[in-house]
Amino acid sequence: MAKAPSFKCSACAAQFTKWSGRCENCGEWNTISEEKALSSGPASKSLGARRGKSLVLTDLATQEEPPARTLSGVGELDRVLGGGLVEASALLVGGDPGIGKSTLLLQAAARFARNGLKVIYVSGEEAAGQVRMRAQRLGLTKSPVHLAAETNLRDILTTLEEENPDLCIIDSIQTMWADNVEAAPGSVSQVRAAAHELTSFAKRKGIAVVMVGHVTKEGQIAGPRVVEHMVDTVLYFEGERGHPFRILRAVKNRFGPADEIGVFEMTGKGLAEVKNPSALFLSERGKPTAGSVVFAGIEGSRPMLCEFQALVAPSPHSQPRRTVVGWDGGRLAMILAVLEARAGVPFIGLDVYLNVAGGMRVSEPAADLAVAAALVSAREDAALPAECVVFGEISLSGGLRPAAQTENRLKEAEKLGFTQAIAAQAAKQQGSTSLTLKQMPDLATFVTQVFGER
Repeated sequence: MAKAPSFKCSACAAQFTKWSGRCENCGEWNTISEEKALSSGPASKSLGARRGKSLVLTDLATQEEPPARTLSGVGELDRVLGGGLVEASALLVGGDPGIGKSTLLLQAAARFARNGLKVIYVSGEEAAGQVRMRAQRLGLTKSPVHLAAETNLRDILTTLEEENPDLCIIDSIQTMWADNVEAAPGSVSQVRAAAHELTSFAKRKGIAVVMVGHVTKEGQIAGPRVVEHMVDTVLYFEGERGHPFRILRAVKNRFGPADEIGVFEMTGKGLAEVKNPSALFLSERGKPTAGSVVFAGIEGSRPMLCEFQALVAPSPHSQPRRTVVGWDGGRLAMILAVLEARAGVPFIGLDVYLNVAGGMRVSEPAADLAVAAALVSAREDAALPAECVVFGEISLSGGLRPAAQTENRLKEAEKLGFTQAIAAQAAKQQGSTSLTLKQMPDLATFVTQVFGER
């Protein structure tokens, strides 16, 4: 009996029995393609009929040496990579257009080249002369980096085979063209084929390959999600155009911790690493203002303080607005509902605006209490003390849950001159911090004690 054809969406991996232009599961267009069998003919009925190569089996207890790493000299980049660049690895770097991906990688290539690595920078979007102009502006013209402007993947792999570099940077993967794939450059098939060839080449030849990827309007790397599964490390370069701060975030790393971040500042001479991000994000904070609350958070392995800003105003419309920048809009709706149901603070008929200062993006649940404090502060027009930090997770019942790494949060706040902290009741103050820790059992108690009886 003939087997029915199988079709798969490259964006969400959903399976279908027939082709369609739009995936019913994720809504993406032109992402469904037929999955063909590995082989055809009489022998394909049984894989055992065709003898292959025996696998090399090893014991689970076999001791393996940790992967060799090379430091770039850029501390924030080395932190995100987990301690340096690993040979025979594939990295994918994504970010909005014009955010500074090419600038970051050109600076990193120059640093690696100065440390003794043979580096080839392949640009598919710019001519070699344009890359030299950027290098001249950044003061990198004396760095021994080899440049090439090419989009033909076969020619690029042939060059890498002959030159045998230690590091190759491909800018970008969407411009690469494989002549064995009948599709236009930038299509799903071309991106998947190019990423597979480059990743396989990196593993086979023992070189590190960094691929730049464009992002969609939703903020995801354009192309099939299978590309993110192929590579060893996926980095996102984030930042707001109106702010000089840039954040390099690891969302996947097989050789180090995920969710680690590196902070940079865009200057006239390129990206400069920020040694103390908390001080930078709070540098423009003035006297206490209603709706302004400092959150003591954890990004990766480092504590980081940032400022939540809220504005609550009467709405002229029948349906009030809820605008969020730098935080999850769905979680804001949840906090507003809990404040009204459990703490008796209504927001009916009020527009709510929430912003994370400095272009920072926060996804940690421990920011719930800081957001609630900013909202109530803005609504009541009552400012919190300037030397106070807030953190804690809010449950739907109105209770407060303690945040992890309380000691590190308090030490970072103390280092920046804060003297008070408000957190959940189960949080324990350890170490030698001199901060006054106020513990709150639930959200209603927090609103009553901090902002008084309503």
